[in-house]
Amino acid sequence: MNSVPASTPAEADNADSPWWADAVIYQVYPRSFADGNGDGMGDLVGVTERLNYLADLGVNAVWLSPFYTSPQADAGYDVADYRNVDPLFGSLADFDEMLNEAHELGLKIIVDLVPNHTSDEHEWFKAALVAAPGSSERDRYIFRDGKGENGEEPPNNWQSLFGGPAWTRVPNTDGALGQWYLHLFDTKQPDLNWENAEVRAEMEDVLRFWLDRGVDGFRVDVAHGMVKAEGLPDWSAKVAMVAGNESVEIDGEAAEGNMAPSGDNAPPYFDQEGVHDIYRAWHKVLKGYDGDRMLVAEAWVEPMSRIFRYVRDDEMQQAFNFGFLLAGWDAARIHGNVVETLHEASAVNAPATWVLSNHDTVRHSSRYGLADPTSFPKGISADDEQPDEELGLARGRAASLIMFGLPGSAYVYQGDELGLPEHTTLPNEVRQDPSFFRTEGAERGRDGCRVPIPWEADAPAYGFSGDNPDGEPWLPQPESFARYAADEQVDVEGSTFELYRQAISLRSQLGLGSGSIEWTEANDPARGILAYRNGKVQVLANLSGEPFELPDGAGVLVVSEEQALSNRGGAETLAPNAAVWLTA
Repeated sequence: MNSVPASTPAEADNADSPWWADAVIYQVYPRSFADGNGDGMGDLVGVTERLNYLADLGVNAVWLSPFYTSPQADAGYDVADYRNVDPLFGSLADFDEMLNEAHELGLKIIVDLVPNHTSDEHEWFKAALVAAPGSSERDRYIFRDGKGENGEEPPNNWQSLFGGPAWTRVPNTDGALGQWYLHLFDTKQPDLNWENAEVRAEMEDVLRFWLDRGVDGFRVDVAHGMVKAEGLPDWSAKVAMVAGNESVEIDGEAAEGNMAPSGDNAPPYFDQEGVHDIYRAWHKVLKGYDGDRMLVAEAWVEPMSRIFRYVRDDEMQQAFNFGFLLAGWDAARIHGNVVETLHEASAVNAPATWVLSNHDTVRHSSRYGLADPTSFPKGISADDEQPDEELGLARGRAASLIMFGLPGSAYVYQGDELGLPEHTTLPNEVRQDPSFFRTEGAERGRDGCRVPIPWEADAPAYGFSGDNPDGEPWLPQPESFARYAADEQVDVEGSTFELYRQAISLRSQLGLGSGSIEWTEANDPARGILAYRNGKVQVLANLSGEPFELPDGAGVLVVSEEQALSNRGGAETLAPNAAVWLTA
């Protein structure tokens, strides 16, 4: 029997552990969650109106994607004012009401922070454009003279992670073309210069602004960015991310963002040593507040040991485990990731995290329905392979039981609990993701996972815009969403919502998030079988193509599909593409 070392502080003494160590955290993408004023755009009033739904689901915390003042060039990840709410989403008063209501329901609130870049409509950048080269205004960003006789070539060969060059040239005050500014993402997202003390002080003040209002933590966007290698050297390598024990090749020049191996193959703009000084300073800011405030890193780096450097004792509290997401529907890859994650987490006494989908990825229930269920497409269009919706849903439900049985903290993207698939047939004319346009459609983009979620099967816009019969959502919803609507699932036995609710409840009651696992004798990843024990629960998942015989005498706690259990010649078996929790 294989064993895995303890991985979370909660395992030693759950009563003394911080809330985030074993939390189930639900990601709300505000523009697509619930529309409170009927204009087709989700907002903070809509979030407030649906908080009871989240409390009933049983999650512990809500992470809100950006809602700050923004021209919305990248759905709010281009921030023009870090201390205010964009009118699209409401007001600061709406935020305060939502926060207070969440706290009354026992829900923590985590907000997104975008520190790598601002909007080009931020007051600082507007001041930089009218200032001279070498000025203090320009030093807040990364402006450089170009190469060539007249500076007509970019300062280096870096490519935007949304496609195209990472540099844009701007005119001087006399109208002649002058310096270039760096934008690792869209042209409207200029990178800040984190060597500048004013930038560091400003972002710490932004932290305090929201902490003073009562937020419980921050998800840090592009947490492995900010600091760039000295001299900004050229880089155009192809890189490989490891998912489990398998390698996933990523094009370093056109990757959507965030894949960044370390060592000799590391991009000079990701995972630089200096980022850790920033988080040590932020750790001190959070320590000044009560209530176990937390930071979680969006750091797409590898190997796993590099990820857990972000959660050392004096830095962040959590980092997303994207290797688990990238593992896909493959027992060996999932097993490899779990073993490595728990080992590295234990080395720094930090909690593991687990996530299957988010606002930047094709939904896992659709990825699992592809011919290669380990593939990681950058969006799906009507011209691409269409997933097997039924198969993908079955695998997605089973994956949720694998995830919720593991120790640490689990993240749920809005709609996961409904089994929502990707919208794979969005017309090009309605797409809004800048990566689609900057790659001239080579990348389908992330719009398909950002479609407003369905609340009522028979209502206009599936209830997304409440009672407004004319509330047309900002992205169109597919007809298939009717059968996934919340009112078709809440309190409906066998629904995906009820599976999630039951698993989250049992996870809490049995302390699985603060537990530890051991692989049982049935575990055989090479055959497609995952089997581990966490406290009083045995988790078995059948990723093979054949029925699997369950151990004798164990009672069933929850199963991903009722029909997945059958009796064959007196032996209880679990069907392929299914998972079950048994009594230990």
